Order: sequence, then C-alpha cells, then structure tokens
Amino acid sequence: MATTVTPTRNARLRKFSVTGIATAGAAAAALTLIPTSAHAAEPAKASASTTQAKAAEVTKAVKAAKKDHPDNLDGWIREALDIMKDKGIPGSYEGLHRNIMRESSGNPNAENGWDVNAQNGTPSKGLLQVIQPTFDAYHVEGTANSLTDPVANITAAANYAADKYGSIDNVDSAY
Repeated sequence: MATTVTPTRNARLRKFSVTGIATAGAAAAALTLIPTSAHAAEPAKASASTTQAKAAEVTKAVKAAKKDHPDNLDGWIREALDIMKDKGIPGSYEGLHRNIMRESSGNPNAENGWDVNAQNGTPSKGLLQVIQPTFDAYHVEGTANSLTDPVANITAAANYAADKYGSIDNVDSAY
C-alpha cells in the first residue's frame, strides 16, 4: 500500500505566501518597465492651437481647484487675497475694501471719465480704478487679462500698490 503525504495547513500557507510574493514582485517589476503616460520620454512639440487648448485646460483646472467664493465684492476680495498670498503680494481685506469703496463704491464696471487719465484717453476703470497701462504692467499671472475683471483688477492694483507704497494697506487716497 502506498502512503500519501499530505502537507500540513501551515506548509500550504507558506507555499502560497511565497508564490504570491514572487508573483506580486514580478508584476511590480513588469509594471515599472511598461511605459505609460506618466513615463514620457520627451515632450512633444505643440502647435500654437494645442498650446492654447492646454492652457485653457490648466486654467479650467485651476478654477475648479480653487475655493468657491461668491460672485460679489466679498468673494472677489477673498479670491484676490488667496491669489495675493500665493504670489507674495501684501495686503489685507480691510485695506482692499477701504480702497475699493473709496475708488468705485464696489462697482466693478466703474469708469472715471473726467480725471487727467481720462482726458489723456486712458480712463481709470474697475473696483480700484486702474488705468490700462498700469494693469498691463502689474497684471498678476493666473487672473483674467481684463481690466474690469474684479479679481484681476484687485490683484493688479494691489501688486502696483505693493511696488509703490509697500502694500495696498498703506494707500489712503488716490494712488
């Protein structure tokens, strides 16, 4: 009569564990060697339209990732403060609010049609009454490239005030 040897439960588990580890290790090594989108060899040269499309995707992703702020003066100031903090532009809620109320009473479409800038063909516009050349020089990357966009207007004005006065908080009159 032949004798059959039955492996013990522990021996079967050890064999299964070693086999599983070996298989998992081989799979991990294989996955490391298989190229994926995360393993790009060289960046592809993009056309202008492709670059613009990718920039639009990035802008959309940034907007989706940022905090939801209400579409009103409080929200615009808070969104601008978030951007200013990221860019190292000094300023406080109080300093921005005080200057906005003096300059435009909180109207993002306010336009000064009578001062010397307006007489020279570049009227002050927006919440903080910025002229186009100043906006262009102090525009903050990541904001809309529009003088009357509330957040872009605030951040550009705060950037200008930081350069000229140390902070928007130091501005107490027309600047």
